[in-house]
Amino acid sequence: MLATHLAAPGKNAQVAGYVLPSLRSLYAVNQSQQNRGTISVYDIDAGHRLIKTIQTVPSVGDIRGVAVSALTGNLFVAYRNNSGIGMIYCLDVYNDVILWNRTVSPGVDRLAINPDGRLLYVPTWEGGSADYINILDAGTGDVVRSVYFSNRSHDTQYPLSGPIFQETKASDGSGNYLYLIDPSTHTVSRIGPYSGILGPFAVSGTSSYVVNNVTTIWGMQVANLQTGQIITAKIPSDPPADIGLLHGIGWTPDESEVWESSTANDPHVYIWDMLNPMVPVLKDRLKLRSGQGSHWLTFDIKGDYSYVAPNKSSDDDTEIFNAHTHTSVGVIGSSEDMLEIDFANGKISQVGDQYGIGRALR
Repeated sequence: MLATHLAAPGKNAQVAGYVLPSLRSLYAVNQSQQNRGTISVYDIDAGHRLIKTIQTVPSVGDIRGVAVSALTGNLFVAYRNNSGIGMIYCLDVYNDVILWNRTVSPGVDRLAINPDGRLLYVPTWEGGSADYINILDAGTGDVVRSVYFSNRSHDTQYPLSGPIFQETKASDGSGNYLYLIDPSTHTVSRIGPYSGILGPFAVSGTSSYVVNNVTTIWGMQVANLQTGQIITAKIPSDPPADIGLLHGIGWTPDESEVWESSTANDPHVYIWDMLNPMVPVLKDRLKLRSGQGSHWLTFDIKGDYSYVAPNKSSDDDTEIFNAHTHTSVGVIGSSEDMLEIDFANGKISQVGDQYGIGRALR
């Protein structure tokens, strides 16, 4: 599927570690019923032209997350199979070959990877009862350690400046905290409490701030990770009768804005001006062409494009926006588990992230 461009990206601010590649590719794990679990690869700078679709493993029922290492060239997809068993497969990006496909007990969710490519940090599933996350050997899929803190672990994030961040769906009060795990000592600390159970989140490039979807908040909460202060930024329009959880949030790579998905039935994305991260100002509201809500969003490394995914496991397309002009410029096939992989002289030069993490150098 080709994305039709209506506007060219504008000039982008400098972001951390950016290297000029010869090919910018978007690797998107397909979630539509027809091709769930395969990976479509798009040429970002050629109108998101479809380069190829990689066949992976059978019986993918529910995709939970994706991560990749520039150092090893291996890409990892966490998923639940058609029987509800938590699995991870490892793909050799250079050869499009599955290296391993393993059951991970007691479950999996949105995983993260150590910058050295050797370890995976794997939550044990938002619907589970295990009070830990697993750390896996990325080369084999073997569990090498568990880190205990709370149950129903969901999203794991390793931002540019670290450490490991973990959110849970625990309903016993511990889900109102965001957890930080030291990757060297595995010591656990936490930020909070927030006003409700946390949803998706995104950490700034220097790990100074984190923006959060929070249950029953018509807007977002922002935490200063140095002071522990948490503020609430509310959308000024009237909320729906049942807010539930807005699901999807991310910084533009230069951290000038935060984009936020809404509820499953609200076909809008809300954009916050983050000149002062602790005083966000709502600056725009975008309407999605699907007429339905969004479950996830992220960005390319430079910040030219925002990728706004449809509802979970939907057949609706993922919409592409020019991140500078806020204009819809096309679609790709349905995916919320996607990241950029750049190549220079046939080698991976840099990789993006499934999360809308900040990349500012300040």
